[in-house]
Amino acid sequence: MNFKKFALLTAVLALLVGCNSGDRGQLVGVKGKKWHPEKPYGMTLVPGGAFIMGKSDDDLPGVQDAPTKTVTVRAFYMDETEITNSEYRQFVEWVRDSTLRLKLAILADDIGETPGSGGIGEFAFKDADPDNMTVYEQYMYDNYAGLGPTGYESRKLNHDVDLIFDTAEYPDEYYAEVMDTMYLPIEESYNGQRTWDVDKFKFQYTYMDIKKAAKDRNLKRSDVLITEEVKIYPDTTAWIRDFSYSYNEPMHNDYFWHDAYSNYPVVGVSWKQANAFCQWRTLNHNAYRKSKGQHNVNTYRLPSEAEWEYAARGGLQGATFPWGGPYIKNDRGCFMANFKPLRGDYAADAALYTVEADSYEPNDFNLYNMAGNVSEWVQGSYDAASYEYMATFNPTVNDPDNARKVVRGGSWKDVAYFLQVSSRDYEYADSARSYIGFRTVQDYLGVEVTKNAATN
Repeated sequence: MNFKKFALLTAVLALLVGCNSGDRGQLVGVKGKKWHPEKPYGMTLVPGGAFIMGKSDDDLPGVQDAPTKTVTVRAFYMDETEITNSEYRQFVEWVRDSTLRLKLAILADDIGETPGSGGIGEFAFKDADPDNMTVYEQYMYDNYAGLGPTGYESRKLNHDVDLIFDTAEYPDEYYAEVMDTMYLPIEESYNGQRTWDVDKFKFQYTYMDIKKAAKDRNLKRSDVLITEEVKIYPDTTAWIRDFSYSYNEPMHNDYFWHDAYSNYPVVGVSWKQANAFCQWRTLNHNAYRKSKGQHNVNTYRLPSEAEWEYAARGGLQGATFPWGGPYIKNDRGCFMANFKPLRGDYAADAALYTVEADSYEPNDFNLYNMAGNVSEWVQGSYDAASYEYMATFNPTVNDPDNARKVVRGGSWKDVAYFLQVSSRDYEYADSARSYIGFRTVQDYLGVEVTKNAATN
């Protein structure tokens, strides 16, 4: 009798589970969080497809580093313009403000101040007030607070209160003490103006070396997690260092921070800083989406060499320049890009240094300045023979032990050869130049968007 009751109960439970699930016992799959696709602001969709990568013309310089090869790339989003000073300043100010908030919270913690106590206490860690914590926040505080290199890794900063930059409005001496540490010392100021100590603007991020993990399955997860800390302020002295016996002080003094140059491409940024920007852009975008209960987006990153060249060609096979070619002037006799024309007449193309990021005509993928203005960092490491051994689909060669990173597109100070979509050049990963910038890409979720399919 007991067995019959047990069997009956089991049948009822099975019936209830089946009814509640709504799948009628069929294999219908598990629903994930609803995906809200969106085209990232300022980006354009580059449809995937195949193209002939490499030199379509004679290799006159004899570099022999870009033989033709048919490759295929998947669809991706790409910035329509190079990352501008204004956009990069958003990154710099986010790092600065986060650094300030952390310093304020640590000092408030040290002196026992909590939110609601006024003064520096308004900037205390959110978990400093146990009466206003969720169950999860309480759990994290009880189990993880104090762990990590600094002991503050799991603490939550208070972003609900605005930072105060006007010295006349500092709330107390503790706040003034923290702010003072972020500026250069008084003895290093001049003309009555103190400036930020930009060496303290550091961005730390962690990523997984998936290729390393794939090669050795015996590695633990902690073995393939890489933490980087990067000083993120552009090297404005590049304007002076790159050109001996040349007066470029105004560009050093004003180019990055002055609003007159906000829509110009950022320069003086190393390959490492460009990668840090990509990590921050992903973090910043996902933080907003999380607040809306939406799914995370794909990572922003630098384009591979193949992606960059495919995008620069704009769907034109065998073209010399993004607009086709072989000429660098249009039918009205105007130069099509910002470079070094006519044996050094920099002003002949209507620009002496850089131009605004959306200047000249875009290519057929609606991408601006894929030739000229500033050269652009890509993800790959430079190897003259890389085309010989790289894959034919989504090819990329990025050796972490090779510090020579590829730059593409040519710049305002380069001759026309470097403007060709197939020309390759490199610079060292920790170098910053007044003629190198970057733009970012993001993988497209799905595979149905291809250039080949669109033309059939």
